[in-house]
Amino acid sequence: MMALGLVLFFAVYLSPAWPNAVDPEGKEFVLSPEAKAALGLFLLAATWWVFEVVPIGITSIVIGVVQAMFLIRPAQKAFTDFMVPSVWFIIGSIVIGMAFTRTGLTKRMAYSMLMLVGERTSMIYLGCFIMTAGLTLIMAHTAVAAAVYPLLMAVYALYERGSTPTKFGKGLFIGMAFVAGAGSVITLLGAARGAVAIGFFNDIVGREISFFELSYYMAPIGIVMVFILWGLMMVLFKPERSRIDGLRHRVKSLSENLGKISRTEIVTLATVVIVILMLSFRKFIPGLENVEKSAIILLSTIVFFATRILKIDDLENIPWNIILLFGGAMSIGFCLWETGAAEWLAIIWLGLLKNAGWLLFILGVSLFVLIMTNFIMNVAAIAISLPVALVIAPYLNVAPEVILFSSLTVAGMPFLLLVGAAPNAIAYESRQFTSGEFLRAGLPASAILMVVLAIFVRFIWPWMGMPVTM
Repeated sequence: MMALGLVLFFAVYLSPAWPNAVDPEGKEFVLSPEAKAALGLFLLAATWWVFEVVPIGITSIVIGVVQAMFLIRPAQKAFTDFMVPSVWFIIGSIVIGMAFTRTGLTKRMAYSMLMLVGERTSMIYLGCFIMTAGLTLIMAHTAVAAAVYPLLMAVYALYERGSTPTKFGKGLFIGMAFVAGAGSVITLLGAARGAVAIGFFNDIVGREISFFELSYYMAPIGIVMVFILWGLMMVLFKPERSRIDGLRHRVKSLSENLGKISRTEIVTLATVVIVILMLSFRKFIPGLENVEKSAIILLSTIVFFATRILKIDDLENIPWNIILLFGGAMSIGFCLWETGAAEWLAIIWLGLLKNAGWLLFILGVSLFVLIMTNFIMNVAAIAISLPVALVIAPYLNVAPEVILFSSLTVAGMPFLLLVGAAPNAIAYESRQFTSGEFLRAGLPASAILMVVLAIFVRFIWPWMGMPVTM
C-alpha cells in the first residue's frame, strides 16, 4: 500500500494538464500544476492514512515534506499549518482530559454514570453515547470528546483489564466519535461550521437563520442518528459479554473509596466549566466576541500547570501522533484550498448535477460535502461547495434552505477517516481500533446517513415546514 500511494501521487503529478471546470455562469477555473499535485498528494495521504503503512503522524509529516519538495506550496505555509489555532484547540482539549484523569474526576463521573445505566453492555453503550451527544449541545464536539475520552477509558477498565482490543472497546470509542458528530449538528454551539454556513447563506440568499430555527430542523435528524449509530455499533461490535455481572456492586464500592470530592477536583471542574461557558457564550460577552476559541481553551492548560494539578511529566505525555495527524490534516486541507484544487473539484462535481432532479441534486451536493469533510475542515468543505450549490439550486427549483441544512448535516458526520474530525483522532488514542477498522465502520454509517438524509429531505423536513422546492 506504500507503493500504491506513491503511484497515485506520481500518476496525477506527471499527467498532462486537466480540463478547466466551468461554473453555471460560464466562469472557467484552471487546475494549475500545483493544484494537480495537491490532488495527487491528497490521494497519497488518504491511502497511507487508511492503511497505516507508517504511523499516521509520519504520514502527516510526509504531507508537509512533499509540498515543500515539489514546490506545491512554500515550506513556510505547509509547515505553519501544523500549528494553526485549531491544532492548539486539540492540544487544549487533550490537556483537559489529562487533568480530569489526574484528579480522579473521570472515575467519579464514570462511576456515577454506570450506577445509572446498570450492568448490560448495550445500555452502557447507550448511556455513553447519549451523554456524549448531550454535551455537544452546549460545547464544541472536540472539547466534548476530550472530556469524555478519559471517562470512557475508566468505563472500559471495568470491562477489560488487559491491553488487547475488544469489540466492546471498538464500539465504545468509535461510537463516541460518531455520536459526537451527530450531536454537534443540533445547535450552533456544537461546532463552528454552523455559523460559517449561515453566514454564507445570509450573504447569498439574504435571509437570516436563527439559532432556534437551526435547532428546530437539526434536532430530529441529530437525535435519530444517535440512536441509529447505537444500533449500528451493537451490530458491528456486539460486546463479547452481554452484561458485566457484579458491576453495580463494584462501582458502588469504587465510588465510596474515592471519598469526598477533593480541592484539586473542584479547581479542575470549576476551570473547565468557566472555559466551557466562555466558549459557549463568547459571542454575547463584550470583549470576547472576537477572541479565538483556542486561546480560551488554553487558559485551562495554564491554570492546570500553575496550580500544579499537572506537572512536567504530564506535558511530555501529550500524544504527538494525534497532534501530528491533525496538523497534517490541516496542512493538506489548506493545500487543496489555496491551490484552487478544492474549488475545481466542487465545480466539476456540481456541474455534473446541473441536469439532475431536485432530490438527486440535493443528495449529490450532500455526498460531495460528506466526502470532502473527511479530508479537509468541514468549514472549508462548506465554504467551497455551498456558494456554488446555492447558485445552481434556483435553476432546478430547489429551495436554498434545504441545501443549507442537508450540507450542515453531513458536514458534521465525517465517519470515514480519522482526520475528518478531532473526536475521531481522540478516539483513536484508545488503541482499540485501526484506521482501517474505523473506515470499515464508517462506510455503512455514511450510507445510512445518506438514506436518513434522503428521508428527511423528501418527507420529514417538508412536513415540519421547511421549503424544499420553489
